[in-house]
Amino acid sequence: MMTSRNNARLIEQYLHSELSPSEQLLFEARMIAYPELQSEVRLQRKVYRLVRMYHRKKLKEELEAVHQRLFNDPRKMNFRQRIERIFQPE
Repeated sequence: MMTSRNNARLIEQYLHSELSPSEQLLFEARMIAYPELQSEVRLQRKVYRLVRMYHRKKLKEELEAVHQRLFNDPRKMNFRQRIERIFQPE
């Protein structure tokens, strides 16, 4: 079996579609031969998905904070009115 450093590198390349077709085929054969490798791939895929979800959530929170500052602050009323005019249907 490969070392875990090699596993981590290959798993990352596999999940990011960075392997050549022959390398991908060989890696997939290794996953069949070594179920623990397949488990590592599933776990890494789940980690990537959770990281993406976390970043999306943080981005939404940041956008909401910007929205609150720009559109609810009385000092920014002029800015709000200009933006609303831009997006009004004609």
